[in-house]
Amino acid sequence: MSDDGKTFGAPVVIVAKEPIAVAGPWVTEREIQYVTEAARTAWFKDHYVFNARFEKAFAEYIGVKHAVSLPHCTAAIHLSLAAGGVGPGDEVIVPDVTWIASVAPVIYVGAKPVFADIKRDTWCIDPASVKAAITERTKAIIGVDLYGSMADWAELRRIADAHGLLLIEDAAESLGSEYAGRKAGALGDTGVFSFHGSKTVTTGEGGMLVTDDDHLHTRVMTLRDHGRPPGDKLFLNTEVGFKYKMSAFQAAFGLAQIERVEELIARKREIFSWYRNALEGVNGITLNAEPTGTVNSYWMVTVIPDPTYGMDKFALMEAFRERNIDTRPFFSPLSSLPAFADRPESSAHMPEHPAGEAIAKFGINLPSGYHMTPELVQFVTDTLRQILKA
Repeated sequence: MSDDGKTFGAPVVIVAKEPIAVAGPWVTEREIQYVTEAARTAWFKDHYVFNARFEKAFAEYIGVKHAVSLPHCTAAIHLSLAAGGVGPGDEVIVPDVTWIASVAPVIYVGAKPVFADIKRDTWCIDPASVKAAITERTKAIIGVDLYGSMADWAELRRIADAHGLLLIEDAAESLGSEYAGRKAGALGDTGVFSFHGSKTVTTGEGGMLVTDDDHLHTRVMTLRDHGRPPGDKLFLNTEVGFKYKMSAFQAAFGLAQIERVEELIARKREIFSWYRNALEGVNGITLNAEPTGTVNSYWMVTVIPDPTYGMDKFALMEAFRERNIDTRPFFSPLSSLPAFADRPESSAHMPEHPAGEAIAKFGINLPSGYHMTPELVQFVTDTLRQILKA
């Protein structure tokens, strides 16, 4: 003890002067100009001009025939399942560790979600676990490219084709990632994207469905507009559908963003490189993977500390919060959520100790928005070192 009663050697907690947000967009004059133009002109016969331009540019970037702009990614998954004929009595295999929006539409169509484990390296759905979950009632597989990582799409495709299953690629978090030379979103029967405010390309809220399948595209176009076939002028609805359309203002913003997509992806990868370099030499942590044959767009820089540090994700987040740094938890296993507590059969085939359980317990997302600079990344990583050391 010193004379003033302070303990020698107590760590000094350094707090960020301004809050460091976990995510944030990159908005330029181009976005503002396009949205202003949409406000002036996107009416009457021109009401869909910006949507059409956005869809065309997006389809060309992904390398697919069709793109459909929607209010959110959840709608894209819902439409994929409905257009694919998935309904009551069917089963859909989904990763146990993902955001609930990837799976909620399975419930919407009256089907049963069946959880599969994730891989330890990519954190994406494990094809071996998918195989173990297949029954005579299985109708579809939803693979999620988590945090920018890519699932094993070659193996998932083989499984889907062998059993005649619909394959949906949830690329909400992986715009700009690549697998075997193909863009994320182009690897399933449909691909779905999110343009939430935290995403690599944003429209504030919004989504996109892409496909090369003409039949699925036609079904989606009918179902998203209250069961009106494309071109219907007489309001003669052929079935009960949904109301899933994106506004012209969102499409204008998205068009500006997709025209800048290479710049946006490059910055995301640069931000990850700052983190990787700053954390070099720190033992017992795992960052996002980029296996051979893939490109990771690193939507969210994610760190998983070893259990020996003795801090789960919520304790680690609280330590960051005390230092004015915002973080996000790695998604919890869906099978552990109260929302699915009444569906124990959905995880009956899962191993006793799933890989996803340990990963999800300790992982967090570090600040990854476009506002990040090398100096801010250094502050965050110095803070992480201090927290883990303590």
